[in-house]
Amino acid sequence: MLDMTPKDITQRSALRINPAKTCQPIGAMYASLGIHNCLPHSHGSQGCCSYHRSHLTRHYKEPIVASTSSFTEGAAVFGGGPNLRQSLKTIFQVYKPDVVAVHTTCLSETIGDDIPSIVRKAQEDGIVPNGKFVIHANTPSYVGSNVTGFSNMVKAMVDYFSSRDFGKSTDVNVIPGYVDPADMREMKRMLAELGLTATVFPDTSDVLDSPMSGSYEMFPKGGVTTEQLMKTGSASMTLALGAFASESAAMSLESKCGVPFTVMDLPIGIRSTDRFVKSLLDLTGQIKPVASMIEDRGRALDMMTDMQHYLYGKKVGLYGDPDQVIAMADFLISAGMRPVYVITGTPGKRFEDKVKTLLGNEACRCVVKSSADLFYLHQLIKSDPVDLIIGNTYGKYIARAEDIPFVRYGFPILDRVGHGFFPTFGYRGSIYLLTNIVNTLLDRIDRDSPEERFELVM
Repeated sequence: MLDMTPKDITQRSALRINPAKTCQPIGAMYASLGIHNCLPHSHGSQGCCSYHRSHLTRHYKEPIVASTSSFTEGAAVFGGGPNLRQSLKTIFQVYKPDVVAVHTTCLSETIGDDIPSIVRKAQEDGIVPNGKFVIHANTPSYVGSNVTGFSNMVKAMVDYFSSRDFGKSTDVNVIPGYVDPADMREMKRMLAELGLTATVFPDTSDVLDSPMSGSYEMFPKGGVTTEQLMKTGSASMTLALGAFASESAAMSLESKCGVPFTVMDLPIGIRSTDRFVKSLLDLTGQIKPVASMIEDRGRALDMMTDMQHYLYGKKVGLYGDPDQVIAMADFLISAGMRPVYVITGTPGKRFEDKVKTLLGNEACRCVVKSSADLFYLHQLIKSDPVDLIIGNTYGKYIARAEDIPFVRYGFPILDRVGHGFFPTFGYRGSIYLLTNIVNTLLDRIDRDSPEERFELVM
């Protein structure tokens, strides 16, 4: 399929071929699902909403609920205000959510619909019932990526809900970044083990990984409540995990309510998790983590040490969302591997600076690039192959064309199951990632071994 990809790289300033990202509304829709009893609403055409829902459904293998303003030719010319008003009326009468989270699309942004004014008029006219909320984020697809869409919607949660009115507390806010429900659940488990009372927002655990109960629930039990969101303005501090996805909301919370914040890398891998746990220990005043965390860390280190002869020096092509790629690059380096191509489709010079800092003296031997695409990654690999590719499902075509082992990681993973149930966060997540990486390399050794080297024990 990709046999005609040329090795020679031509400078491209605008054209993107097979982007290493997806569009803003997908991230905004995912963040909205992390609010309890919230219905995401796509202010645009039906086609946009269908694409965003189907993409999330295919990754999480769960039905994604969302509504749309269903633009037609008339709305495209005269504006989508009447469509949104009618949508809100139907939504609150039929589906009865606590929150409607409106995100815009290319079409409504190009028209210039003023969402706050439309919603304010709907509230004055009684279309929005008392005690119900409508929030919004501007998320045109021609700017940013799914990560910036997520960031914009999380910031909207702060802008609409966070309040100083609850006094000061010792609680902590944690913005987990654009990660799967299993990571959010693991985050809450680690916080509870250290005795911290924390509000994790958004929180898609028990929403997109809810158990089969035999009866359909449009709004599962999970998600951060509106009351919890309001109390985020009273917290002692905010931990923002992943600068691209979480920093904007943390900054807004500090500006609005005076809650100080710290931005950290996602706790993926042993070193990043160590830094995260140390920050939590500083908050609690504890000298060392609880015994179970020490044991989990030891197990991860044991696996890394035992498998070092398979990991050391392996060249890796890594791509995906910036926060996850930064954390994974750090993890690979600590495991003795060599990330030689590190790219993201999300714009931002700070991504390149961060990764080059992690690489240290190796930076001059690596290609690190933001606003890149998978066509560019393929050209790099054709010129100088790697031992392993790590990224979302779209990399499978490069892996097949170049016959390179492939580990699925990040968003979206459309062709495999289970990723939504196993965390990549923390020491336990490190074990899961190491297992995937090592087993993928061992599968390749088995596949390529001649008969006389085909071993029972490896």
